[in-house]
Amino acid sequence: MSEPVGAKVSETGAAPEPPQGLRTGLRRRHMTMIGIGGAIGAGLFVGSGSVIRTAGPAAVLSYAAAGLVVLCVLRALGEMVVARPVAGSMGEYARLAMGPFAGFTVGWLYWYLYVILVGAEAVAGAAILGAWIDLDQWVLSAGLLVIMTAVNLLSVKSFGEFEFWFASIKVVAIVGFLAVGLAWIFGLWPGAEAGFGNLTGHGGFAPNGVTGIFSAIVVVMFAFGGTEIVTVAAAETTEPAKAVTRATNSVLWRVGLFYVASIFLVVTILPWNDAKVLQSPFVSALDHIGIPAAGTIMQVVILTAVLSVLNSAIYVSSRMLYVLTRDGDAPAALVKLNKRGVPARAVLLGTIAAWAAVIASYISPDKVFTFLVNSIGVVLAFVYVAIMFSQLRLRARLRREDPAALTYRMWGYPYLSWAVIIALFAVFVAMARNPDQRNQLIASTVSLLVVMAAYPLRAEFGRKPPVREVEVLQPLTGRTTSRRA
Repeated sequence: MSEPVGAKVSETGAAPEPPQGLRTGLRRRHMTMIGIGGAIGAGLFVGSGSVIRTAGPAAVLSYAAAGLVVLCVLRALGEMVVARPVAGSMGEYARLAMGPFAGFTVGWLYWYLYVILVGAEAVAGAAILGAWIDLDQWVLSAGLLVIMTAVNLLSVKSFGEFEFWFASIKVVAIVGFLAVGLAWIFGLWPGAEAGFGNLTGHGGFAPNGVTGIFSAIVVVMFAFGGTEIVTVAAAETTEPAKAVTRATNSVLWRVGLFYVASIFLVVTILPWNDAKVLQSPFVSALDHIGIPAAGTIMQVVILTAVLSVLNSAIYVSSRMLYVLTRDGDAPAALVKLNKRGVPARAVLLGTIAAWAAVIASYISPDKVFTFLVNSIGVVLAFVYVAIMFSQLRLRARLRREDPAALTYRMWGYPYLSWAVIIALFAVFVAMARNPDQRNQLIASTVSLLVVMAAYPLRAEFGRKPPVREVEVLQPLTGRTTSRRA
């Protein structure tokens, strides 16, 4: 039987406290594929069409720029995880750096993001299966939720095993596309139209100018959501620091290979303004090359990507709820683990909550469901901002109290950290100015305000953790103060 892993960290920045029950069931190969799988979602295979339409061939620059911002966020998060490995990292580091209110807000906001994502992905998966299976889509959505919930209830190892194979399929698909695409543009494929003419032949490399590139960055940034999952899973590995270090170090080549290179091939093979590109860029490119049954192949790959996100979303939402309960931000009953070290009640509550999104997709698809999906559109960016502020505060604190813990560091501290924060706020401004994206910003802001307003309920319904002295940094200062939790 695998050993328990420490799930609690001293809020004074000391070494982790005794184990709390989560089991170390994830291995190196699981963590590698969780990291890779988090970078390849259905958004790459489907959503990239709208990015290409907005920026033209310069979409490769949009993906590269957004990828660098996300890489910096993950590096900052990795610094904190390596220094202080803890389950539910985002909310816990916000708590350590900025106090209980910040931890409560970030934790519940992140949980809400993934719960709605569970429902949305179940609906998306049912839509794909509906073309092959003659059943009502709500039945198919229910089936997917039941299956993936069961996987997560078994053990953390079963989650990791499914994610390993889901990610493997996505990687094989991308690598295959890259090989075929390169053969095509270099004239090594039968009937190939070799060359790079499509990059500049239809209005130039950036037909919509710098504005188009920047507008596309706003959309692309959220396509990278999921890369941070590996830091959540790190607490259930035998070597969390090494797992996070390997995963974050590999983000750069993952972004370059899976996103930038594949989008480059799409806009090289097809004119960027081809109507087929907007509909399904990868299918259209494979059809143009002449791959038999390209549409069916890509539908299988997209379904795999959807199931991968569904699997990961159930896992992440349950671990975040477990941490919220442990810290007194949720009812005590949810902290209970089953014999396999899985927070089963947290898993089930997340799945039940996701049903709200599934039901809304059939009862009110144009209003309630659309609002729910929009309400998580910018939530990840809010969490990214919290990560960067947490890193700035905790880095300063560790330099004073435990510099030896900083074995894995954010680059260019503190200047690059502030640059990332400024870039994220620039994204908010750009969305506010764009009528097509303004609704997402407004709906997500409403989600943020609702979570913040719910903080007083913590005292009434939250689990009462043991009384202890808690050292909390004062906002925007280097001072510390002792409080009682």
